[in-house]
Amino acid sequence: MSTSHGGGGLAWKTWAADLPASLVVFLVALPLCMGIALASGAPIVSGLIAGVVGGLVVGLLGGAPLQVSGPAAGLAVMVFGFIQQMGLAMTCAAVAAAGLLQMLFGGLKVARAALAISPAVIHGMLAGIGILIVLGQVHIVLGGSPQSNAWQNVKELPEQLVGLHGPAAVLGLVTIGLMVAWPYLAKGKLKLVPAPLVAVVGATAVSVFWGADVARVELPANVFSNMQLPALPTGNWGTFVAAVLSLALVASAESLLSAVATDKMHTGPRANLDKELFAQGVANTVSGLVGGLPITGVIVRSAANIAAGAKSRASALLHGVWLLLFVTMLGSVAGLVPLTVLAGLLVVVGAKLVNMHHIRELSRRGEVLVYAVTVAGVVGINLLAGIGLGLLVAVLRLLWRLGSVQVDVAQVQGVYEVRVTGSLTFVGVPRLSTALAQVPPGATVKIDLAVDTLDHSGFEALESWSDTYRKTGGSVSMESLEEVWVRSGTTRPTQQVLGSQISSNTLASEGAR
Repeated sequence: MSTSHGGGGLAWKTWAADLPASLVVFLVALPLCMGIALASGAPIVSGLIAGVVGGLVVGLLGGAPLQVSGPAAGLAVMVFGFIQQMGLAMTCAAVAAAGLLQMLFGGLKVARAALAISPAVIHGMLAGIGILIVLGQVHIVLGGSPQSNAWQNVKELPEQLVGLHGPAAVLGLVTIGLMVAWPYLAKGKLKLVPAPLVAVVGATAVSVFWGADVARVELPANVFSNMQLPALPTGNWGTFVAAVLSLALVASAESLLSAVATDKMHTGPRANLDKELFAQGVANTVSGLVGGLPITGVIVRSAANIAAGAKSRASALLHGVWLLLFVTMLGSVAGLVPLTVLAGLLVVVGAKLVNMHHIRELSRRGEVLVYAVTVAGVVGINLLAGIGLGLLVAVLRLLWRLGSVQVDVAQVQGVYEVRVTGSLTFVGVPRLSTALAQVPPGATVKIDLAVDTLDHSGFEALESWSDTYRKTGGSVSMESLEEVWVRSGTTRPTQQVLGSQISSNTLASEGAR
């Protein structure tokens, strides 16, 4: 068995590091699995099952050495909607079918295609989901119930504040306070204790000593006898198919982008994205078949795993083992946790999905409009509409950039200077030709190419005009087009120049996740 750092196998020599790391990840994942189930409108045990399956299955089969998988806040709002529409049994069937689709994607080796999605859309989707989670869970924190949509949650908030439920609100606010304060209060080795664990244990202890009369987590005495079996729809297949496709696409994109971000946090072997996507599909199929929530790679748990010193997939696998032992042997302990405590946990988790660093980065690159439209669509309409609107704006912005070439012609001391800036692609060729037509025959022309993108059509247009102009007695000088391509990051005169820039921008952005 390999003893190399990372994902070649579960190397025994790394377990001294992986064992304590797995305990840290378990303590982070446990309250989040329960909280995400609450936000999804599913039984708490469904979130724990997904955590177990994500740890065991992806831990064994995954291609991202240090990524940790489980139920993710990024899918909670989507799953909540599907459960409301189809019920839990059909939602589980959709999760299992989405897993099969992910396995197909992995087998066809199309994983890197997901990286072409604009980071502004991904971050906007997560921010919109975060806002929806906060708006819904704050009602539970205050002792009430979440409403059907964002507008109703905002509309009902004043009434919820007037009719404040004392014990539930106090416990929820204590949870939020501990989540926010712990990273600043913890010193030395206490920093290894995750804030979600401190918040949930602390607030639960307060509720027990207080004797607070609040709703608490309910787990079945025998988890295996109470698993929700999936059920296919007897009608309304359109909703089911839409659920399968949307779960497969969103879960795949989130897992792969998380894997890319995780790679940037360690120096070990790089992720095999197709293998990771296939493993995510296997995990989702298993999770759906046994009544669990959908699974993705989760950056919070992965970051905790790396920070705790994990060296291989053994840490993710072991965290799944600890979750399984907890569910089967210590489920009664979970019954002490008030639901308002989990809601308080989710309020902070949801708020963190609105990442100011991402907003500043997107603003610097001029992509805030894509982000804002995605957020507005997710919050105001629904998740799929938000993603669709974001992608539409991203494509329109790309087309605008493709045509954003600027050509300035000026005569300086008898020499016609032509300065070309922006993106010289097929969209901008007519503008280039119009500007070059201003240059009279037989003159001396100097072309300054200060472009950031040059495709084959732009190349052909410049070459053709230069050859024709020289044949009519004129003189043309300009930088070698090959040098322009080298400066743009490639040496081949094809539209791959643009493709390589999009890919690099996507990967660079994901480093901040």
